[in-house]
Amino acid sequence: MGGDGKVFTLAEVSDHNAPKDCWLIINGKVYDVTKFMEDHPGGDDVLLSATGKDATDDFEDVGHSDNARDMLKDFYVGEIDVSTITKKTEYTPPKQPHYNQDKTSEFIIKLLQFLVPIAILGLAFGIRLYTKSS
Repeated sequence: MGGDGKVFTLAEVSDHNAPKDCWLIINGKVYDVTKFMEDHPGGDDVLLSATGKDATDDFEDVGHSDNARDMLKDFYVGEIDVSTITKKTEYTPPKQPHYNQDKTSEFIIKLLQFLVPIAILGLAFGIRLYTKSS
């Protein structure tokens, strides 16, 4: 096909998202893969799901052969204006409260203040039952 080096916006490329008109963005280049839809080994649904976004990661994750990469030249129509593609936001985990070791001792003290009387009560009750049955 051989493009003339035209620069497309993401909105323009996103308009081509149907089985009879399918464009993809891979590595900053725009490809019209409409003629390849029926021949794509993964099926046309895979290609359609990659429209309207930068499909570079989708393409690379599959591990395409050198032959598949060479085939892209036949479908090239132009470049993408990268300023029109929204940047991926990186996941940042929520901030965890700082672990304070000093509070651990407070927790243990409170736990013991609860458990020790219960243990003494249980022991006293057990001794009382044992002495009555003897």
